[in-house]
Amino acid sequence: MTYLYVKNQPSLKRRKILSKSKRKFFAISFFIFGIFLFASAILPIIQFQLEYSIKFNQILNPLSTKYYNQSANILGNVSTDFTQLNNWFVAENQDEQTARSSPISPNNDITYSISIPKLKIDKATVILGSMDLKKTLVQYPQTALPGQLGNSVIFGHSVLPQFFNPKSYLTIFSTLFRLKQGDEIFVNYDDIQYKYLVEEMFEVQPTDLSVLEQRFDGKYLTLITCSPPGTYLRRLIIKSRIVDI
Repeated sequence: MTYLYVKNQPSLKRRKILSKSKRKFFAISFFIFGIFLFASAILPIIQFQLEYSIKFNQILNPLSTKYYNQSANILGNVSTDFTQLNNWFVAENQDEQTARSSPISPNNDITYSISIPKLKIDKATVILGSMDLKKTLVQYPQTALPGQLGNSVIFGHSVLPQFFNPKSYLTIFSTLFRLKQGDEIFVNYDDIQYKYLVEEMFEVQPTDLSVLEQRFDGKYLTLITCSPPGTYLRRLIIKSRIVDI
């Protein structure tokens, strides 16, 4: 008797293949999502340039050499940690760069708080003697203490405005540009509350150290952050003067 054995072909599980319409749908969805992410990052910067920088006389022509050089500097410094105050000022020559590479000599640690009602910033900690903007606002060493004759200079970090959180020191000054003349700033130092009113707002280049200068004809408070928010192109300066409460 003859037997015939036939080997069965292995059963193959059919792979689920998306239809052409579904593949197209996912491709378009990812493309739109990418456009949304790009727009959410770039549009606030463009809006700031058009709405605010023109007030500061700092609109830059994208075709100008000045704009190109600034952009190149920022792109060349993407690895720089701008949460450390020592890195905030760009030297114009090698001698300045060498001098500025040394750590800033801090004062003894002095802590107080600042509140900006318009921006919903309430009793944010300021430390004179720290350089770490991830943890607090920082008063620049050797500038006047609140309530004293001279200029108290406070630095804060900023990111894109849509990520603003008044409780986070990485984002706390992201909406600083929305202040206007006459807006109130309160400082609580040594159990005394001081009230300042915003007098002027302007932008400077990262090489401009004149904003740290002391004036002894009054009691001033200067707030500084990067500008436009989310970039390191320039420095936004908010200057205010003390008033009686």
